[in-house]
Amino acid sequence: MTENKKLNKKIIGGIVALVALIAIFVGLFIAFRPKPAEGSKAITIVVVNDAKESNTYEVKTDAEYLKQAMEEAEGLTFECDGTGMLMTVNGVTADWNVNQSYWALYVNDDYGQFGISEQPIYDGEAFRIEYTVSEF
Repeated sequence: MTENKKLNKKIIGGIVALVALIAIFVGLFIAFRPKPAEGSKAITIVVVNDAKESNTYEVKTDAEYLKQAMEEAEGLTFECDGTGMLMTVNGVTADWNVNQSYWALYVNDDYGQFGISEQPIYDGEAFRIEYTVSEF
């Protein structure tokens, strides 16, 4: 029984350490994630569809995140799945399960690191949402 108690203490100690590490990582993420800018901003959103045709939307907004600004863009329509992933933009659906396609997000020509719900926006930024088919 003594060995079982030692093993149980080690397991409990490991679980406590794991929970502490998770709490630290969550705290660091919250502290260092990009903060949205407040106030009026002018941004550009370019949508490139599956035929490589593009539509440009100039948006003046007080929104803090891209999804809010997209909702304000006149003529831009979109739908997301339950996780917030873009599925349909301007009537064009990207479906990974059908043809390995997805909507890629670029921020000032750099590949986006966040989804549209978490992507902060700043005055003067340019966003490109592009229909993409994976080459895997």
